[in-house]
Amino acid sequence: MRRYRDRHHGGRVLASALEAYAGRTDVIVLALPRGGVPVGFEVARHLGARLDVFLVRKLGVPGHEELAMGALASGGVRVVDPEVVDGLGLTDAVLDEAARREARELLRRERLYRRGGPPPRIEGQTVILVDDGIATGSSMRAAVAALKSQKPSRLVVGVPTAAPSTCEALARQVDDIVCVDTPEPFMAVGLWYEDFAQTTDEEVLALLEQAARERAEESQVPGGM
Repeated sequence: MRRYRDRHHGGRVLASALEAYAGRTDVIVLALPRGGVPVGFEVARHLGARLDVFLVRKLGVPGHEELAMGALASGGVRVVDPEVVDGLGLTDAVLDEAARREARELLRRERLYRRGGPPPRIEGQTVILVDDGIATGSSMRAAVAALKSQKPSRLVVGVPTAAPSTCEALARQVDDIVCVDTPEPFMAVGLWYEDFAQTTDEEVLALLEQAARERAEESQVPGGM
């Protein structure tokens, strides 16, 4: 299976696989920060679509935060992984404390990335939800659940790489899913990128601003959007 040079490369490959959604006025690309934003930037640019973010925070097991016991999404939607929670005997109090902590960070990022602006309108839109990859799927499932409540006309998930079983499970929850590569064994998203350095808040802001600027310039060109 291929390894992507970086998230931008992964985004360009994913964009080609989403070609059916190019040039449509009802499409919005929502990237999961932070790592999903470089991917979403390339997808939105290729499709001629608006780029925005949708905030999700992983709920890590105390002392082993890299292991997700669930996730929290914008709007207060919480998804729990029963295998992890039951297997480790985690209590509701542990989940509630993690959710309170991550809710504060989620709100901080909402304010930072949107600069006080409103969230995008979802109802009646074709939403393409993008990340750099999917391992357990907790974050993506939380995002899907939160977005469904806002009544998009079509909900699509797109990632450059994903665990096969997770991709298959998510396919039952959305209208369309594109997992470009599904290596087995999957292990971790970062294994399938040569450069998987952490995306910073500054990079997220710069890409959102660049996407908005390019879209505005395109709309001013005769025959453009």
